[in-house]
Amino acid sequence: MSSNSTFAFDKENYKFLFIGIGAVVLGFILMIGGASTDPNEFNAKELYSHVRITLAPFLVIAGYAVVIYAIMKGKKGAKSVQTSAPSESNKEEAKED
Repeated sequence: MSSNSTFAFDKENYKFLFIGIGAVVLGFILMIGGASTDPNEFNAKELYSHVRITLAPFLVIAGYAVVIYAIMKGKKGAKSVQTSAPSESNKEEAKED
């Protein structure tokens, strides 16, 4: 077992990940409620408030977007995959086969 293990994400990735998870949780908390103590009473202002209908779902979607960004964001200084044409030495090796 190698003692030179690395984490999958950088410190900045984890920061964005936890901010996104916090935004999702806060959005779901803001959607909770609207129930009254009396089952015969209907309070439309409380149930259909701007916070529950507009703000909370927007916050949840924004939180998911931040989480996806945190996952997709690469590490600083990480080597990127080469997608360009093969170099001359690789072409020569391919010709020999």
